[in-house]
Amino acid sequence: MRPICKQVWITLAVVTAALAIATSNSESPPLLVASPCSFTSIFSFGDSLADTGNLYFEFPSHHCFQPPYGETFFHHVSGRCSDGRLIIDFIAESLGLPLVKAYKVKKNADGGINFAVSGATALEARFFEERGFSIETNNSLTVQVNWFKELLPSLCNFTDCSEVFGNSLFLMGEIGGNDFNAPLLRQKSIAEIKTYVPYVINAISSAIHELIGVGARTLIVPGNLPIGCNVIYLRIYGSLDKKQYDQSGCLKWLNEFAEYYNHELQSELDKLRTLHPYANIIYADYYKAALRLYRNPTKFGFISVNSCCGEGDPYNFCGTQGFSVCDDPSKYIGWDGWHLTEAAYKLIAQAFIEGSYSQPQFSSLCLPYVNFGHFNT
Repeated sequence: MRPICKQVWITLAVVTAALAIATSNSESPPLLVASPCSFTSIFSFGDSLADTGNLYFEFPSHHCFQPPYGETFFHHVSGRCSDGRLIIDFIAESLGLPLVKAYKVKKNADGGINFAVSGATALEARFFEERGFSIETNNSLTVQVNWFKELLPSLCNFTDCSEVFGNSLFLMGEIGGNDFNAPLLRQKSIAEIKTYVPYVINAISSAIHELIGVGARTLIVPGNLPIGCNVIYLRIYGSLDKKQYDQSGCLKWLNEFAEYYNHELQSELDKLRTLHPYANIIYADYYKAALRLYRNPTKFGFISVNSCCGEGDPYNFCGTQGFSVCDDPSKYIGWDGWHLTEAAYKLIAQAFIEGSYSQPQFSSLCLPYVNFGHFNT
């Protein structure tokens, strides 16, 4: 990446000052120029929406690591729960960085490290055990942050960590979705699941606070997706009552829950911005970026909102015996009932990297340095 010249710094400072004056408390907060625009690395935390191989090294027989996963871009199983690249891959490519490798395979910190693990929750396993059920993995957000902290001596190499991480982009998820998926699959009441929200948000907030404490300056914090459009939930909670569905065929009550959670998350991020005025805390609106695909699929080149692989059957997963797969994943929003296709992830990434689906807008932070043209290839 090119070094930042004084003229760019002056321009950004003037623009940021103007934004600060013009922006009220109800509007998107301005990005700060205290963080450099030329990122040299990405550190990622989260679940299967960001995992690039950590679960593979724990559970290589998982259905995500069987064909046809990875067929679109990598042309082989890649450790990702999709047919191709994930949002984190498109972020890296747009910034001119290499794809971020998984923590469990990474030999050095060049370009960053991905600590995300498929199936991970924001909360510890004991939280769910106390409520009468177990989860698949205990690679919680706390566990992932601890992995990161264990590497601090080698990452900083006797220099001030703030100098190293000031040039890094921290991607905080998406994380928290599995904290709600676990009880939803057990058909717990939405009233009970809402009681989990403050705990999930506190876990994410604590992780952000801790990372800023060791030098993180720019963090992207995604919200939850429109889970009411999730094909598996449409199968599990299908109803003959048409009033339960919106214009796109998504379950209203599930999307309303996702909206509630995202609202609470954004409120917490506002508090963190006040607490850490010299950090760029960016909310990535995965919900609205994805919902527009379901609202108008043909506009974005999709022929179906259903799943390409496994048809979203909760009892016949993609990658298991007897599954079916479509001919062209790029024509589908959903990949396997849980996860989206590379085509959908690319559009979501594009929406918040170069568009208005982030608060404050990510594009205003590194406008001269982000390769927006990447999305046209």
